[in-house]
Amino acid sequence: MKRRTPPNRSPEPGDTDSPPPRRKTLFWRLFANYFLLILIPVIVASVLAQVLVVRIIEKDAERFNQVMMNRFSEQTDTELQSLKTSMINILSTSRLRSVLLAPMASSPESQLLPELLHSLREQLQQLESDDLVERAYYYFVHQDLMMDAETYTNKAYYFHSHYPLDLNRRHQLEAELSGKKMMDFMDTPDTLTASMSYPFNTAAPEVYLLVEVKRDKLQEKIHIPESWVTGTAIVDDTAKVIAQNGLTEQDQLALQQRIRTEGIASQFTISDKTGLSFMASGFDESWHYISMIDLGTLMKPVYMTRWICWLFLLFFLIVGALASYYLSRRLYRPIREIKDGLKLHHAPNGEVGHEENEFDVIKRYSQFIMTENKELFQMVNGMLPIVQEQFFTKILLGQYRDALSIEYYAKEIEFAYSHKAARTVLCISFHYDPTVYESASESTKTFLLTELKDKIHRLAHGMVWICQTRPDLIACIVEHGPITENYPEKVAEQVRDVFLEYGAYYKATIGIGKTVHAIEELHQSYEHALAMLKYRGLHSAVEICSSQPSRELQQWDSFLSVQEVQRILNQYKTREYDKLLHSVLALLEEGTGKDASAMQMKYLLADVLNTWIRAVESERNELNVPYYSGLFERMNRCMTWDELTCCFTEIHGFLFRKPTSSSRGQQFMEIVEYIHEHYDQELSIEHFAGMLNMSIGHFSRTFKEEVGEKYVEYIAKYRLMKAKQFLLETDLKIDEIAEKVGYWGRNSLIRAFRRYEGITPAKYRSFHQ
Repeated sequence: MKRRTPPNRSPEPGDTDSPPPRRKTLFWRLFANYFLLILIPVIVASVLAQVLVVRIIEKDAERFNQVMMNRFSEQTDTELQSLKTSMINILSTSRLRSVLLAPMASSPESQLLPELLHSLREQLQQLESDDLVERAYYYFVHQDLMMDAETYTNKAYYFHSHYPLDLNRRHQLEAELSGKKMMDFMDTPDTLTASMSYPFNTAAPEVYLLVEVKRDKLQEKIHIPESWVTGTAIVDDTAKVIAQNGLTEQDQLALQQRIRTEGIASQFTISDKTGLSFMASGFDESWHYISMIDLGTLMKPVYMTRWICWLFLLFFLIVGALASYYLSRRLYRPIREIKDGLKLHHAPNGEVGHEENEFDVIKRYSQFIMTENKELFQMVNGMLPIVQEQFFTKILLGQYRDALSIEYYAKEIEFAYSHKAARTVLCISFHYDPTVYESASESTKTFLLTELKDKIHRLAHGMVWICQTRPDLIACIVEHGPITENYPEKVAEQVRDVFLEYGAYYKATIGIGKTVHAIEELHQSYEHALAMLKYRGLHSAVEICSSQPSRELQQWDSFLSVQEVQRILNQYKTREYDKLLHSVLALLEEGTGKDASAMQMKYLLADVLNTWIRAVESERNELNVPYYSGLFERMNRCMTWDELTCCFTEIHGFLFRKPTSSSRGQQFMEIVEYIHEHYDQELSIEHFAGMLNMSIGHFSRTFKEEVGEKYVEYIAKYRLMKAKQFLLETDLKIDEIAEKVGYWGRNSLIRAFRRYEGITPAKYRSFHQ
């Protein structure tokens, strides 16, 4: 048995070697704890700091690059879309159609062709005023005719003298001009040309509008002024570079090779020492905007952060070693006494402190897990109403028709219901007033719909389930007792009162389905309620359609007879416009008397409106499809008899405008006075012809008979008279004078002067001064 050493006794010679190994063990234990508690978090923090700095820099660069790319891509897309719109507007006018349909030179009416060609050239001049446009010209497929803003001539002379092209380039151009084109780009080493065919929807066009785009302007649009952005470009799906800024030929080849091998990604990508950012073009689906980033310039802060982290780690390592050494010397003697004391009290290996630390860790992590589970539980509870609404929707749409599957899915989403109960589906089709509803924000629309659902849910005393099966349809499932009489009808009346409170936004139709007694049969009640919606009338803004409708579809003929259509056409030809309106009002009055349904009445009125449009277009030949489509949409939004009456009165007033009671000579004198007052603006012959309900040819002939000169020549001579006054009475420049008298540029004014005066404006001013 060992002999115990008294506390105050000096160590024996055999004990002198024992303390240093124990102090060394204590040192390594302290240093190990320090390593686990301090150094590992510091190392992790250093690594995370480097990773986070890299990610932050990449994210910031990506975000800033995205913002810059969004800006120049939107600007470029807007410019190109504006150019496309201008090209479509030019081709959509009746002037080009009139040129294609113009008579031959031997016809007496061939005198109109110069006017039409002059009008087309003015449009090309307007198109060339765009910053992106270098040149614009027409290529006539079936005619030996070329036209630009300066002249019109045959193809051989145009490509030889006016716009020189060698034979190979001309053949290449003509080969590409085939088939339907909707602003397709033809890229050559010298130019970037946009082409558009006319007529639009045909595979064999008659005319192509060609626009040469300024490459330098396009490059300016996509420039990003950042030091770490080496260049930008526009490429298509075939890796063809449409335009670039700052890229060398080597960069372009590398970019094309990468796109061909890896494809075009939609996010920020990094490869080697170069970063690429792709963005799809909103103008052309095959185009992509690309910015190339120099990662060496971008990652300079990362290298400095790395050196700081290494110095930080070295500092903590030295501090930890010194602290461990100091504490091991200070704590060695008390620890030995504690360990000896634990041995006396049979402490197991002296690891009480270590067990307490583990308990603290377990306790801390347990609290963390409990907190996380509580948040997850709250999140799941918040999603349950949305999941349950989707569950109701699938039942109503007939996707779940088996009682066992419905029961299984209901348990999964914690939805309790009785298997057998009387239930009725109310389908609420709501219609909104676009003048008020569409002006509201998306948040307001969401709040309105949520508030409606909440009020409907609080109406009934029994169980009510609500889901939205379509954007404009709410289904309300009402559960009621089998002996409750007319309970669905009472709920429907309460829902009607709710919608009347929102009359400024909504009008609604409430269809009541049949009552079913099993949840798997709810789709039958839903389908029946949908069928009831077609019996809506036009007497109320919010109407209830019960399961026994009072209106029968066979009581009303929903289409016009051939005799009625012919009568409307004859009344239009004889200019009996009042009778056209009176006949519609009579139909509305008859429908009111018979209490016709909204669907029946709108079918009939759509037939009437279609006949009116056919009658009007038989003379105008200028079909305005978007406007006429808007007329049908406006009619379909009408929910009452008064709205239909007001709608057709306004449509009648627009389609059948009567000319003023003044004589034809007085009308043309008013047009001449308007020209004198607005000579500096665009004076379209189509505008005046449409105002007098005449065709362009008829208006031109009548203008010459009444005024004594052709319409185009009269305007040109009057503008020249005003230009002469400005030349002799002011010091304005030629460009300013051209703008003041209604020309798009000085070239147009110079051509007009040469045609009518034989000299240029500058020579005219110097000669007379």
